[in-house]
Amino acid sequence: MTSRTETNGSQGEEKPHPDTSAVAADEHTHPRAAVAVLCLAGIVVALMQTIIVPLIPQLPTLLKADASNTTWAITITLLVGAVATPIGGRIGDMYGKRLAILGSLGFVALGSIACALATSLPVFILGRGLQGLGFGIVALGISVMRDIVPARYLGSAVGTMSASLGIGGALGLPFAAAIAQHVSWHALFWSCAAASTLAAVGVALTVPSTTPSSGGRFDFLGAIGLTGVLICLLLPLSKGAVWGWGDPLTLGCFAGFVVLLGVWGFVELRRANPLIDLRILGERPLLLTNLASIATGFAFYAMQLIPIQLLMAPTNSPNGFGYDMVHASLILAPSGLVMFVFSHISGRINAIFGARISLALGGVIIGVGYIVFIVGLTGPWSLTWIHMLVIACCIGAGLGIAYSAMPALIMQSVSVEQTGESNGVNALMRIIGTSTASAVVGMLLTWSMIAVAGPGGSTIAVPASDGYLWAAGIALATCVVATVVALAIPARRGLTETQV
Repeated sequence: MTSRTETNGSQGEEKPHPDTSAVAADEHTHPRAAVAVLCLAGIVVALMQTIIVPLIPQLPTLLKADASNTTWAITITLLVGAVATPIGGRIGDMYGKRLAILGSLGFVALGSIACALATSLPVFILGRGLQGLGFGIVALGISVMRDIVPARYLGSAVGTMSASLGIGGALGLPFAAAIAQHVSWHALFWSCAAASTLAAVGVALTVPSTTPSSGGRFDFLGAIGLTGVLICLLLPLSKGAVWGWGDPLTLGCFAGFVVLLGVWGFVELRRANPLIDLRILGERPLLLTNLASIATGFAFYAMQLIPIQLLMAPTNSPNGFGYDMVHASLILAPSGLVMFVFSHISGRINAIFGARISLALGGVIIGVGYIVFIVGLTGPWSLTWIHMLVIACCIGAGLGIAYSAMPALIMQSVSVEQTGESNGVNALMRIIGTSTASAVVGMLLTWSMIAVAGPGGSTIAVPASDGYLWAAGIALATCVVATVVALAIPARRGLTETQV
């Protein structure tokens, strides 16, 4: 295995960085305040992905812009976040993870303020892009925990940090809908600015500073290349439905992705201090973990898109519930709490059976949620809000287990000095999975649209049952893929002191 760490020549054992070992030397001291603050920071970042949802239909009016252009408010955050996540992990490894987290939270606060003050679309898009720079905080937080949390507590701490994305995503939608509906959309972003500032102050006060582990020169060429690769992949995935999947621009972006990926990989493999060590990522444990992460991310985000549309569809549409966004969001919100609980259970499963079993089990439980959904749509009974709650809780439980297992598998396979980089890449794989789900599910639901009577004698378009079934069926298949790939990961013991 290629590594940037020093080794003991006689025994081949990895020497921990002196500062890192000093921080976590007391095996009986749990830095609970630091862990809690890091998880708060993760929840704040997750909010950035959901706060925009209640505003999407209103953005053309609020910002006096064309509806096709306002979709960039979502796209820009995704693109910037995808690029910032692995780059932020590498910067954290080189210059200090605490400093990287504080910088990320600063950008989130600045972006939230820009959105709150925005009166035009360009300023709003700029603010959303700055918010995207905070997406790497969860991966950085997990890396910090490896430095400061004793091994006996590390599994549960990492699980909670990993689950913060799901918790923030689940709770963020009703929070955003309530504020936007009853206060104002400006207040929504002022709240985000306050939350990110509070999180930054908490990190500064509770998280100890660890000495940079790897040093070296930052690979600017690799960062530019990775940016081009991700733009060529994620831009057509997010805009393909608008441009047309057969449009030359869409196909050209995908072709550019293939070419740039090959060139970028060729160059990175020959650099002394690459942005991402592709040799390590190509080894079987990390490769399979990242592939399973893509599949799990797809399954997760597909169930973020499907239930909310069913719950908000009018009652005269197929399987529609007719709820407003606040009530629909509250039905799905418990999934975040379930995810939090099962992230701790995952730590115990990791210790007893190994993290790969946890990852596989998470895929199975998510798949059960999809099976309940498919049977509910095709069976002799109708779906009710209770069924939707049960489905959401299955997804939350599976994600809590799977998302907690992923960083455990990563940390079993890399040195301390490459934790931020490797966790950043793993987080990027999840983003690729969620982006692919957004494109595939959006395409299927759009394909199945039918016209139904709306309020005041109008006609509105809603997805038919076939669209939901196809989307759920494909997502169920990705659960199977995630489970099979997880079981193919070489068996190892759970996360122990000797492995951290």
